Parts: sequence; C-alpha cells; structure tokens
Amino acid sequence: MTSIARRLIEDCMADGAAVDSALARLAVFADESIGAAQLAGIALDLRVSHAPRRRWLEEVATTLSSKAGAFDDVRRTAACVSHDRPDGETATMTVERLARGFDRAAAISPAASVQLSSLGDEDRLAATTAEIASWLERQGFLGAHKHILDIGCGIGRLEHALAPKMGHIVGIDISSKMIAIARRRCAGLATVAFRLTSGVDLTDVAEASFDGALAVDSFPYLMLAGVAERHFGEIARVLRPGGMAAVLNYSYRTSPDADSCDINRLARAFGMAVVVDGEKPFSSWDGRAFLVRRAGGT
Repeated sequence: MTSIARRLIEDCMADGAAVDSALARLAVFADESIGAAQLAGIALDLRVSHAPRRRWLEEVATTLSSKAGAFDDVRRTAACVSHDRPDGETATMTVERLARGFDRAAAISPAASVQLSSLGDEDRLAATTAEIASWLERQGFLGAHKHILDIGCGIGRLEHALAPKMGHIVGIDISSKMIAIARRRCAGLATVAFRLTSGVDLTDVAEASFDGALAVDSFPYLMLAGVAERHFGEIARVLRPGGMAAVLNYSYRTSPDADSCDINRLARAFGMAVVVDGEKPFSSWDGRAFLVRRAGGT
C-alpha cells in the first residue's frame, strides 16, 4: 500500500501539480489505512536532488502534518461520491445517486465538496474562485447586462463572486443540500437565483435565454451519467447567438487530447467555435479550461 502512495506522490510531482491538488489526489486514491502522518513520512523519504522538487515534497509533508484533520475530512468528503457506474444503472439512477452523494459531501465540508484541493478551507476556495472570475472577465464572458447559466453551481461560490459583474445569474444543481447552502450564501443578492435540476438535460431552460453558460467541474459527472454530449447540445440551444460556454474540466480522464478532441467534435456538431482549447490558466487549481462560442451575434 505504501508503494502505491509513493507512486501517487511521485506522479503528482512529475506532473507539476500544485501541493493542494496533490493532496486532493492522495485523499482520493491513497489507501485510507495510510494516515496523514505516514503519507508525510513517505513524501520526506523521497530523496531528490532537484531543489524545487525537494521543497515541493517538504511542503506536501508539512501540510499533511499540520492539517491532518482537514485531510481526513477531505477523504470522507471524496468517499461520498463514487466515480464508478455499475452495470445496468440508467442515467437517471446515476444522477440520483450522485445527488445523494453530493448531499452527504456538502454536509461534511461545503468547501471540499466543490473543490477537494481547497482542503475544506473557505479562504483557499475563495482564492480559486477569484482566479476563475478573473479568467472569465478576461475572456469577455462577464458583463453588466449578461445573463449566465451556471450548470452544477454547487454551494453558490461563483454566483456570490460574479453577481456584481453580471446582469443575472442562475445556478442549477442536482444536490438539494448544495442549493440550500448556495441560497444562504447569496441571500440578498437580487441578481442571483438557484433551482434544482434533473441533471439529465436542460429541457426546463428556454431556448436562446442566456448569454453564457458556465460548467465548473460538472461535466465529469455528466460524462459519468452518460449525458455530457446531450448537455453540450442543450447548451448550444439555450445560448443566444454569439453566447459563450465555459467548461472548466470536461472529464477526469488522464488524456487532455481526448477532452480536446471531444470538445472540438461537439462544437462543430452544434454550430459552435472553440475559443480556448484546454488551457490550464489557474495557479491554485488544476482545472483545464475550454471556451466555446455559438455562431452569430455581433
């Protein structure tokens, strides 16, 4: 078991993963019988001569040692949501199972339920949220008169951050617990609304009713349920001409090329153009960004 943990740490180091992202991977994939202190020891035992990598390992070990409780909470949060789909499970069954899992995860740690690498820390989550908001603004995605649909809004952290820069933003999610947290977080923001969604499609959203669609870490679960391509087509339908869709993480596959291939194929199929193709623009989160634009507009 320790050899697997060692390999996980080595792989994260080789990938250039941020420390927080590496800890999130360990929380998901390292055997739970290996505690934070033991994982810290494994990191320190990796003797490397390259100074930046040595400092990275030391930071991993220090964080594990100082935040053992938070790491355990992240582990419990991650365990709430299974990324396996049993044979014979329909899309509706998968979505319902995921909704129950996210309800449990949000009850343990709202911050970790939407971003494991936050380690359950609201300040860490806010830093990533601010990075996402800044990136969206640079892409011309935001605007005082724009209406945005956030697919998989979670606990409403982006709604709270983007509300001052938007005309209106609607967050939808399959988790009733997350929607309740989001409503409390954004209480008093007149330009923000939340509602539960089926998670199977967007049939309850009117055609050409939004200037932008946002999906942060939601498409991997749509892929798990087998409804990702359906949602991509639905996004094209609900966007106004010239509207944009920002997909941050299309999947959790290890092949960025596969995600890029899928995004480009779907964009062509639904009359959209790829503007940003799989960039990794964030320093506090390892999300991969895609931006597509519907044809038309000015």
